[in-house]
Amino acid sequence: MRSPITRRLFLTGVSLAAAAAATPALAQPALTQKPAAPEALSVALDWFVNPDHAPLVVAKQMGFFQDAMLDVTLIAPADPNAPPKLVAAKEVDIALTYQPQLHLLAEAGLPIVRVGTLVATPLNALVALKNGPIKQIADLKGRKVGYSISGFEEAILGTMLQSAGLTLKDVTLVNVNFSLSPALLAKQVDAVIGAFRNFELNQMDLEKHPGIAFFPEEHGVPAYDELIYVTHQQRLTDPRIRRFFEAIERASLFIVNHPKEAWAAFARYDKGLDTELNRRAWRDTLPRFAMRPQALDRVRYVRFADYLFKLNLIGRQVPIDRYVVSLN
Repeated sequence: MRSPITRRLFLTGVSLAAAAAATPALAQPALTQKPAAPEALSVALDWFVNPDHAPLVVAKQMGFFQDAMLDVTLIAPADPNAPPKLVAAKEVDIALTYQPQLHLLAEAGLPIVRVGTLVATPLNALVALKNGPIKQIADLKGRKVGYSISGFEEAILGTMLQSAGLTLKDVTLVNVNFSLSPALLAKQVDAVIGAFRNFELNQMDLEKHPGIAFFPEEHGVPAYDELIYVTHQQRLTDPRIRRFFEAIERASLFIVNHPKEAWAAFARYDKGLDTELNRRAWRDTLPRFAMRPQALDRVRYVRFADYLFKLNLIGRQVPIDRYVVSLN
C-alpha cells in the first residue's frame, strides 16, 4: 500500500537548463493601487491539496484573494518536480517547493527566487515504531533504515547518526520507493527517514501502530523552511505578487484566530478533504505556518547553504541574494 503522502524532496537527478549569465540585483515591487477587476494568478502546489496548503485554500474559500483583486487558480501537479520548472518557464506565476531543493535549483541556474514561506519549520523526520527496538538514535546501529530519495535524506540521516556517535556505515540503507510507512509497518526496515511528522505519524497512529519521531533540527541539522513560495525573477515587480501575500497573511491569521471556521472552509474546498487523517494533520500543521509569509530569515538560508555545500550536495554557493528575497 502506498503512503497517502508521497511528497518528498526530489533533490537528486536535478538536470535543469542553467542560466548562463549572472543574475543582477533583484528589484523590489512598488506599491500600486488595486485594479478595477480581479486579475488571474496561477499557483502550482507541491502535491495534491492537503492541510499543508491551508492558507492558500482558506484565502480562496473565504474570499481573501478576491478582496485582493485576484482570481487565483491552485494547480496540483502530477509530478512534484514540476512546479519550480513551471515557474522558470513562466507557465505559472507562483509555485510551492522546498527550501533544500531551492538551493540546488539556484546552483542549476533556474531563474526562480524565494518570495515567501508557507511552512516555517522542517516536517521531515526519522521515524520508528514506538513499540519497536529503536528508543534512541544510537539503537540504529546494525539496523535497516528505509529512504525514498538518495541525496538529501541520506545526508540528514548521516548528520543525525553522527549526533549519536554513529555513521552511515553503521546502518543498512534500503530504498523503499516512497512506501515509508508500509515498509516500517511490515517490519522490512527498523526506521525510515523522510517521513513527514504531521502526516505519517498520524497515519501510523490511525493504523494502531504508533510511531516515535526524531527531528533533524534537534540532531545536528540546521533548521530550514519546509515549504516556500517561488516565482520567476522577472515577476518580482509584478503587483499581483504583493497582493497575493496580503491575502495569504490574512488567511494565516484567520486560521490561528478561528481554527474551526477555517477547517470548515478548507474541508468545503473538496469533499475528499474531510478525513480523520487530514483533521489530525491540520491540528499538527497549524502552528507551523508562517504568520509573516513574506518575512525572511536570511541567516537561516545562508546557514543551510553552507550545510549543503559541506555535504557536497551543492558544488558551489550561489550568492543568497540572487535567489532569496523579502517583499516586505
